[in-house]
Amino acid sequence: MKRIGQVVLLSGSILLGAGMLTPFAGSPVISEASEINMPPVSGFISHDELTRELNQIERTSNGNVEVDVVGYSNHNREIYKATVGSGDKVVLIQSEIHGNEKVGTKALLNMIKKIGKNNSPEMRQLREEVTIVAVPMVNPDGSELNRRGNELNWDEVINQFPQLEGAEPSWNYYTYTNQYWDYASNPGFDVNRDFNPNLNYVPQFEDFPNNSSEPGWFITPEAQTIRDVYKDLQEQFGTVDVFIDLHHQGEYVIDGTDIPVTLSLSGVFVPHPSTPEGEKYSEYADVYNEDFSKQLNVAAYDALQQMGNSPFGNISLYSQDLDLPGTALGSFALNGSGAVLFEVTGQTQSFGQKKMGQLTKAVEEGLYGILNSLATDEVYELDVEDYDKIPLTDR
Repeated sequence: MKRIGQVVLLSGSILLGAGMLTPFAGSPVISEASEINMPPVSGFISHDELTRELNQIERTSNGNVEVDVVGYSNHNREIYKATVGSGDKVVLIQSEIHGNEKVGTKALLNMIKKIGKNNSPEMRQLREEVTIVAVPMVNPDGSELNRRGNELNWDEVINQFPQLEGAEPSWNYYTYTNQYWDYASNPGFDVNRDFNPNLNYVPQFEDFPNNSSEPGWFITPEAQTIRDVYKDLQEQFGTVDVFIDLHHQGEYVIDGTDIPVTLSLSGVFVPHPSTPEGEKYSEYADVYNEDFSKQLNVAAYDALQQMGNSPFGNISLYSQDLDLPGTALGSFALNGSGAVLFEVTGQTQSFGQKKMGQLTKAVEEGLYGILNSLATDEVYELDVEDYDKIPLTDR
């Protein structure tokens, strides 16, 4: 496992993950941290377990998997990148940018292990045609606390970006306390609102506090790390063909039914740059490829439907009228990547570890649907209009 030179980082209903800046509806604010009711997470993967698992995968992959440390959280926990395959088509997949959305990390590790070790014709073709770059547990500090936000306060941001002295903290800064989390005494940020389609953006005083329909700032070490991985892949390959983000959501049903959703998909996170609503993104119009994003989502949907009459077929389409350029999905889609959101049902505070195996398997099968269709070029033949036939989520 290769390590980069460690640096001191930052010294001294909202959509995409169903998080919010205020306490959950029906969840009273409390004042004593001792009353925090943390749900059990023993069946999920801790940061130490992630480190051991990635080391083992690398050692036993016959040279097919390479693991690197690509960054550090505010509390100096490693952020890892695992690369498998050597093809010209580049896929970047991340999980657990929200620390209480943990199933994607298990699915990613299972997938990396299988693609790296299995020598079936299908797996060999994947390795030959696709370069898969996985960043599991993007937010290790949040993961250790089993909460959505990272562990970082505004003063630490000012220490790294003194030009922000006197600015109002960004809108995604968490300082509330409810029955699950005490951000008041231990603040943090929603890392998945800290991205900017201008990958060279430097934080500016006048851009704070902003709002959800405006770009983010790259003020968190986790977002900076993913941005840098993305830029490095652009430099190496010219483009990042596909970006996939693994999240959780609340518990919903498929629109017009009482069927519980297993997971939701989406490929649309900002208005199209060629529309009046998306005119502010016009500089990205030449590279933005919404149709390809939709084809990738259809590939995942079709793969899950092929599993037959089971919960794996209960797949819905996430909310579509979004304008979220501060998310990784919105920013990278505007930079030309086909984008796919996975939102599996439940979060640790509401769903715990129930159906964990089923949900992990659903994410894996959807990912393989995308990767296999990309390796065989079948994804480019899929009907874009089939995307809009995926049933909506009743939210």
